[in-house]
Amino acid sequence: MDKDNNKEKSEQERLSRRRFIKNSSIAVGGLAAGGVIGSAIPWRKETKKDTQTAPQTDKSYNRALMNFTKVEFDVINDAAERIFPKDDHGPGAKDLGVAYYIDHQLAGSYGFNARDYMEPPFFHGEEVQGYQGRLKRREIFKFGIREMQNYSHEKHDKGFTDLSDEQQDGVLEDFEQDKVKLATISPSGFFNLLRSMTLEGLYSDPLYGGNINMGGWKMRDYPGDVMSYKDIIEKDFQKIEPTSLQDHM
Repeated sequence: MDKDNNKEKSEQERLSRRRFIKNSSIAVGGLAAGGVIGSAIPWRKETKKDTQTAPQTDKSYNRALMNFTKVEFDVINDAAERIFPKDDHGPGAKDLGVAYYIDHQLAGSYGFNARDYMEPPFFHGEEVQGYQGRLKRREIFKFGIREMQNYSHEKHDKGFTDLSDEQQDGVLEDFEQDKVKLATISPSGFFNLLRSMTLEGLYSDPLYGGNINMGGWKMRDYPGDVMSYKDIIEKDFQKIEPTSLQDHM
């Protein structure tokens, strides 16, 4: 009985740590970032801009910057980690390569809003109307990162990556609650888009740059891209090591 209680308590702690995932909507609201749908489109290789790479010691793919500068990447890397930090229950956004996922998505058709209607007139009505504005997602991130840096310097006399964890949390919370006065984008719209893409990077296939070593899937006991269960469907329950799409290529 004690073993069962300890297991239940551990599970409750893990769920408490991740509770924002369950309560977070994938649809994004806001002036400049409203109505962005969470499913991202694979990046296109021909949009490659930056060749800075990271050592590929893990089971991960596409580890090169294709949209962000190194400074922009570092800001998003830190911000994503504060949204989904590492703890005793598993890796955080940095260890899972979430910033690479975001970089790659913004470098392709998703970042250019290729499948969205982007013509005026723009009217900010119901959330179900979707995104209303001229700015593309990649532009929203460029503005958002710049404004996070500006706000960090204004509030703490240091750039975002030089702040303590608590100070970074405070900057992100101010954006989330629209306490930052911006003329170009909605602070909460940018934050919600960043949070949405952070969650995508945690649980997408490693083929898209995030979820290194399928660590996000392992935390959820998700088997990944299994093509068939015919060899085990009639057997007793068993835990399956996750499989990436790359493993089938």
